[in-house]
Amino acid sequence: MRRDYHNWYSPRLDRQMELLTFGASGLPIVVFPTERGRFYDYENNGMIQAVSGPIEEGRIQMFCVDSVDAESWLNRAVHPHERLARHLAYESYVLYEVAPLMKKLSGSAQIGATGCGLGGYHAFNFAMKHPDLTAASIVMSGFFDMRRFMNGFYSNDFYFNNPFDYLPNMSDAWFLERYAKMRLILAVGDRDVCLAENVRMKEILSKRDIPCWLDVWQGQEMYDWPLWQRMAVKFF
Repeated sequence: MRRDYHNWYSPRLDRQMELLTFGASGLPIVVFPTERGRFYDYENNGMIQAVSGPIEEGRIQMFCVDSVDAESWLNRAVHPHERLARHLAYESYVLYEVAPLMKKLSGSAQIGATGCGLGGYHAFNFAMKHPDLTAASIVMSGFFDMRRFMNGFYSNDFYFNNPFDYLPNMSDAWFLERYAKMRLILAVGDRDVCLAENVRMKEILSKRDIPCWLDVWQGQEMYDWPLWQRMAVKFF
């Protein structure tokens, strides 16, 4: 399996950013790490091995990016406005620095997005905000209500980054038409701490006629890599 390391200074984040790529062809998929995760976590926790088949067959490529969660949503040392601003800078990094690399190396006009836990939020929110770019979003044990990180702070920018807020009101035909073409999967265990949020998100999407497969895994362990490995085998 082809494996490449990339490292460059991001002007949008004002710091060095690293990523790993796996595979040589196929749909490029950006992999957002879990809470406070690193670009190598997906590989180190068996996820690349779990999906080695479709990677080696040339059906998908994985682009495992670093996170800045400790500087954004999880940074209790700064005002919530600053947490949100750092998140927006990270989204800009993925959109304007990582995505062009993905398209260049794969030759694909579109990408996929995936992640587990907080990475699932990133994969879902990115797809909902950029459906012209994102053809698929596979979310494992994701959560969607970012109010938990904001200490009561609210703003227009936060509204458009909290899926529980903006999706129930989504009426823009441009977005809805592109959502209808997207492969959107919410996978969660029946004992997962995120189960209720996934059920609620499925209900929100259904009310907007946005196709989505909610896959609840019965009798599974909660929120951990062994479960996510089995989900990845099923969906990639």
